[in-house]
Amino acid sequence: MGRYVIMPDHIHFFCSPSITCSFSLNKWIHYWKSLSSRDWPNPASKPIWQTDFWDRTLRTDEKYEEKWEYVVNNPVRQGLVTHSYEWIFQGEIHQL
Repeated sequence: MGRYVIMPDHIHFFCSPSITCSFSLNKWIHYWKSLSSRDWPNPASKPIWQTDFWDRTLRTDEKYEEKWEYVVNNPVRQGLVTHSYEWIFQGEIHQL
């Protein structure tokens, strides 16, 4: 997993297949949702995730940085902050 932005009602993250990973993106998302909801502090609000997800594959003519700029500016477009760097719910786990 690369960069991510956590919004109040959804999450954006960039990921790339691993050489050592033998399962599909669908299974990985299912695992991640299961893991992240296991210790959810409010059991009455479960399920916290939609059953599906929307993925987008970057094509050869698309650049990671261009897509990141769009994603990182989501909090600005939603009026949550004035500048994207002010949004504390973003980061990078591994450089892709």
